[in-house]
Parts: sequence; structure tokens; C-alpha cells
Amino acid sequence: MKFFIDTAEIEEIKQANLRGWVDGVTTNPTLIAKAGKPFFDVIKEICKEVPGKPVSAEVISLKADEMFSEGLELAKLSDNVVVKIPMCEDGMIAVKKLKAAGIRTNVTLVFSPVQALLAAKAGASMVSPFVGRLDDIGIEGMDMVSQVIQIYQNYDFDTEVLVASVRSPMHIQISAEMGADIATIPFKVMQQMTNHPLTDKGIKMFLDDWNKAQKK
Repeated sequence: MKFFIDTAEIEEIKQANLRGWVDGVTTNPTLIAKAGKPFFDVIKEICKEVPGKPVSAEVISLKADEMFSEGLELAKLSDNVVVKIPMCEDGMIAVKKLKAAGIRTNVTLVFSPVQALLAAKAGASMVSPFVGRLDDIGIEGMDMVSQVIQIYQNYDFDTEVLVASVRSPMHIQISAEMGADIATIPFKVMQQMTNHPLTDKGIKMFLDDWNKAQKK
């Protein structure tokens, strides 16, 4: 299972990279805005930090032709850019045109299995079902992921399932059990995945025993 870090902060990417946790990066306009730098500069910096690994950069237009033009400009920034397109009719037109131009796409803001099916048929390289936001309104987000995986397996779609809007390590565990291709994860959730109270207890016990032995 591939881990993408969901951030536009270079320091977070560097720290996650040091730990071997980064197979790619996802960004969005909100994350880019928080970085406080020009949009293209942030994307180029991220791409340089993770050479050869996918970096999702999102368009901000809503018309098909404009999304396509934006996608072409984003793809020029680096050969590892994946153009992020919102799930809508015009978005699907842009996805199809970008695929014909040899540019990879990530269809975002997917909240139903049939949306994911449409994205795959349009030729999306990746599809991003948002599990946390469904959980927020009382719908089990991971059920949608399971359904999308089953649909893609039924018809041998090449589109990768990228689990997004991840809120906890449990989202990652369930995604891995289901066989999702990718999860995009905030750095703080990656850090939470390393923690377990019995691990902390065991480390403390070993160190205490060692210190007692040294005193003797």
C-alpha cells in the first residue's frame, strides 16, 4: 500500500521522507494557501523534494476547457505532477482530454461509488473517495471504499483507489485490509500510527531494567 502525505508544508514532507513514509504527495488549494507562497512555487518545491513520486496539484477552474488548460500548465512544472480534478461533468471532460494528452489525473471530492465509476470510465489515473467527510455526516466512509474497490475489480479498471480525508490510523488499517492502492495521510496521523501504549510501556521497562543493572 502506498502512502501519500497530504500537505503543502515542505518540512513535513522532509520529516516523513526521513522515516520512509512518502510514496507521493497530495495538495489542494486550502493547503497551498496555508503554505503562504505562490502556488506554482510550492508545487515545484514539493516535486523537487520527492523526485519521481506523484504530486497531486489541483486546478481551480470549473469549466472543462479551463481545467484542461490549467492541467497542461501544471504538468509543465514537473514530470511527476498529477493533475487533480474535481468530480463534476466538466471535470470528466477535462480528465478525458488530459489522458489523451498523456497527463495523469486524480479525481477528487468523490463521495459515492458511482462517481468513482464515472471517473474510471473517463480515464482517471486515481480516484479520491473522501471517507472522513462522509463519517462527519453519519455515513460510513469506509463502506464506500470497499464498494469502489469491488467495482474496479469487477471490470479491471486501471484507476487506483486513493483513500482521502483520512482522520485516524484506523482509516489506514481498514483501507489496507480492503486492498486500497493508496491512502493520503496528514503527517500528524502518520505519527499517530507509530504509537501504542504497550510499546511505550515496554520501552520504559527495558530502560528501567538497564538502568538498574548499571547501578549494580
